[in-house]
Amino acid sequence: MTLKSPFWRRYMRNKGAVAGMVVLLLVAVVAVFGPWIATNDPWGMVQQPFLRPWTEPGFALGTDTLGRDILSGLIYGARISLLIGLVSTVVALLIGVTLGAIAGYFGGWVDAALMRFTEIFQAVPSFALAIVLVAIFQPSVGSIVAAIAIVSWPPVARLVRSEFLTLRQRDFVQAALLAGQSTPRIILTQILPNAMSPIIVMASLMIATAILLESSLSFLGLGDPNQMSWGYMVGSARTVLRQAWWMALFPGLAIVLTVLALNLVGEGLNDGLNQRLDGRTK
Repeated sequence: MTLKSPFWRRYMRNKGAVAGMVVLLLVAVVAVFGPWIATNDPWGMVQQPFLRPWTEPGFALGTDTLGRDILSGLIYGARISLLIGLVSTVVALLIGVTLGAIAGYFGGWVDAALMRFTEIFQAVPSFALAIVLVAIFQPSVGSIVAAIAIVSWPPVARLVRSEFLTLRQRDFVQAALLAGQSTPRIILTQILPNAMSPIIVMASLMIATAILLESSLSFLGLGDPNQMSWGYMVGSARTVLRQAWWMALFPGLAIVLTVLALNLVGEGLNDGLNQRLDGRTK
């Protein structure tokens, strides 16, 4: 897909989406090259505690209660936040797309059984369920990813089911059946590619939700104690907000900007994949 393709023309019309992509690219670069960008160990007590921002060379964002460099914490926290957001979203998509495709394609009692199973997970508030799951399996990156994926897949399943219920009646599916194609091949090569547009848009929004969930869990003390994250940094600052406001401000801004950027990119993807926008004037 080249930059001159219709998708990119429609995407570039949305200036907010372009700005969101720029922010995401910056966050991704920081996350990938974090060890080479950060000048200090995020866990190392390298200066005096409560050093204010821009008062000491090498510590642009100040230090926390233990004298740790906040800028290094932000850089390393980007890696954990993006990693958990991406991996948990991929796992949730695998579960949701699989169950939704089966339910929508076969219909009948299969559809009814899978949707009742989905409603069991939707009956419990997602954040409360995530807290319970992480507390049971002990806080770690793996348990947080699993918990977020478990609470995130039901909306995907419902979306994919509705798409499959509509697409399975199309002529190209009937032609594939007459040609003798197997059910898995019809699902994977005929219906699923035509249902990808809303799934892609939802995936971008799910990454933002996953980052917020991880930050909330870390804020409550349920994050991985061996990994620096933005939520952990905000949580560690809640008792010293008046004394050291910068400890919560900078990681909080990082969370807000990243989540906002992901939502803007989601809107841009929706525009780019919507071919009906081709008739609009710039």
